[in-house]
Amino acid sequence: MTKSKFLSDTRRNALTMTPDSLLAAPLPCTPEPLLDAITTFLKHHHLPADTVREALRAEITAAGPQALATLRDRLASAGSEWGYFPADPVARQVHRLLAARLLPHLMRLEGAERLRGLDTARMVIVSNHLSYSDANIVEVLLHRANADAIAERLTVVAGPKVYSNITRRFSSLCFGTIKTPQSSGVSSGEAVMNAREVASAARRTIVVAQERLRAGDALLVFAEGTRSRTGGMQTLLAGVTRYFEEPGTIVLPVGIAGSESLFPIGEQRLTPSEIVMAIGRPINADELRAASGGDRRVMMDEIGRAIAAVLPQDYRGEYAT
Repeated sequence: MTKSKFLSDTRRNALTMTPDSLLAAPLPCTPEPLLDAITTFLKHHHLPADTVREALRAEITAAGPQALATLRDRLASAGSEWGYFPADPVARQVHRLLAARLLPHLMRLEGAERLRGLDTARMVIVSNHLSYSDANIVEVLLHRANADAIAERLTVVAGPKVYSNITRRFSSLCFGTIKTPQSSGVSSGEAVMNAREVASAARRTIVVAQERLRAGDALLVFAEGTRSRTGGMQTLLAGVTRYFEEPGTIVLPVGIAGSESLFPIGEQRLTPSEIVMAIGRPINADELRAASGGDRRVMMDEIGRAIAAVLPQDYRGEYAT
C-alpha cells in the first residue's frame, strides 16, 4: 500500500479520537488538534473532558513539537505493512494519564510479586483476550505496579484490525506492535486473507518477533487468536509456541477479567468497568518443551491452564477443568 493511499484510508476511517488535522498539520505540530480530539472523544462518551484537558496540555506541551510530529508520522504509518512498529512516548503518556483520571480505582493487578526478577528476562506474556483495550490494560497496570522495566519494552503481536481505524492505531502506539495475519478461522471482514498470504505473513511475524526478543523486548501474545465472544477462554493456538523458541525464554501467564465491559464487542463506546489483571506463575519454556516432548498442543494447553488458574471460574472456558 502506498503512503498516499494509506493516508487516504486513514482520513476516510477516522473516528473522533484524533482529527484529520493531526495528520495533515504542517510542522511544527501544536498540542491543540490532539487536545481537541481527546476532549471531543471524552465528551462523546459522557466522560469528564474538562478536568483532564489541562493535565494533558502540560504533558503534550512538555513533549515538544518534534515529538508531536513523530506521533503524527507514526499514526499515519502504523500497520501499513507486515512488521514491527515502535511505541510512541506521547501516545503512551496520554493513555496513562487518561487511565489514571478516568479509571483510578477500577483497575487492579494481582500477583505483582511474580514480576520480581523479570525486568530483563527474555519473556513472552500470554494472555486471554476479551477487548481491544487488553494490551493497553496490560501496559497501564505494569506501569502502576512500578514494572516500567517491562512496560516500556512491551511489544504486542497484533492482528490487522488493531490498525483498522485511527482510534485503534493511536492506542496501538502505547507499545511496540508486530502486525500479524489472522486466518479465516478466527477473523472476518478486512482482516481475512487466503491461506498462502496468511502463511507468508505469519512466517514474517515469527522472524520479527524473534528479532525483537533478542533485542530485549517483552512480547505480549493473545494466544486465542481472537477476542472471546462469551468471556470464557477459547482453546489456545498451538502455533503460538513458535514465539517461545529462543533459548531461555520465560512464558508469563496473564489473566484479564472485566475488560469485555470496557469496550463491548460491536460497540465503540467506552464504559468504565472494574477490571482485574492477574499474573500467573512464570514458566520456563525450555523446561515446558522438554516435559511435553515438544508437543505444541500439550504446551499451549498447559499454558492455558496456568492462565485459567488466575481467572474467575466464569472466565476459564475451555480450561475450566
